[in-house]
Amino acid sequence: MSRIKALMLAAACAVAPLATQAQPAWPSQPIRVIVPFSAGTSDTIARLVGAEMSRALGQPLIMDSRPGAGGNIGSEACARANPDGYTICLGTISSHAINPAIYGRMPYDALRDFAPITQLSLQPNAIAVATESPIRDIAGLIAAARARPGALNYGTSGVGTSVHLAGALFAQMTGTQIEHVPYRGSAQIVTALLGGELQLGFDNFSSVWPFARDGKLRILGVTSLTRTPAAPDIPAVAETLPGFESLSWHGFFAPSRVPPAIVERLNREAIAALAQPSVAARFVDLGLTPVGSTPDQFRAFIASEIQRWGAVAQQAQIRIE
Repeated sequence: MSRIKALMLAAACAVAPLATQAQPAWPSQPIRVIVPFSAGTSDTIARLVGAEMSRALGQPLIMDSRPGAGGNIGSEACARANPDGYTICLGTISSHAINPAIYGRMPYDALRDFAPITQLSLQPNAIAVATESPIRDIAGLIAAARARPGALNYGTSGVGTSVHLAGALFAQMTGTQIEHVPYRGSAQIVTALLGGELQLGFDNFSSVWPFARDGKLRILGVTSLTRTPAAPDIPAVAETLPGFESLSWHGFFAPSRVPPAIVERLNREAIAALAQPSVAARFVDLGLTPVGSTPDQFRAFIASEIQRWGAVAQQAQIRIE
């Protein structure tokens, strides 16, 4: 019996290396990137960075559009995916910072159910008006809003979006009452401004900047603390309203149980992609600032954003049940 046991042990030891060798090195197949929003800036960022990462990883990053519920549908699919490194997702301030504060029932925990890979970008929002508007600057906007409480309205791309919260924060900091009008997206906001249906539009800078550049809209201010390099002649709102800041952001996430070595590799390749001149130039053209953070830095940033925007949403009583 002891001889048989010895033979079995020897056979097991011989098979163990073969079993280890049978595991292919990661990545050995395409990587799915879930984008939980419709075509726009989020999709553009994922494709730009993903194309560079594909070359470095030797496998294509395939975009999978899953819009709906402010990013919750696609983000949930990512959180529930097999944690083998072959499914990641793009997340934003909406899906991972604002939604936890405004949705009565969240299908995922923005911190516990994900492994942050890296923050990809920061982008200011913008306050825009039609070129014919009598409101010429932020000081004029604040004066008009204070003179006629509730008379002004502002459009955004929807309830609970980052630009909706930006408008709420602006009203809170100025002590004004401005009526919120939700639309389906940026195109509808621009159309409403041009048609005189709206007096103000709060939107991502990249969405309204092309129209302002063509003289169809006027941007009163950008919502970063300083002016954006993409349009240095446009003042920051903070120049008139000190401390006002509302930045949209994007980042890559994996399901929470993905092996740390895979997260580290994805982090390294994403940061390298952001450093590519072609990607950096396209980011600048869109009014985006490349970031490239460590997973720990990104996690700490998300936690602070959840706290900050949760307080704004609570004060503005923004809730989606």
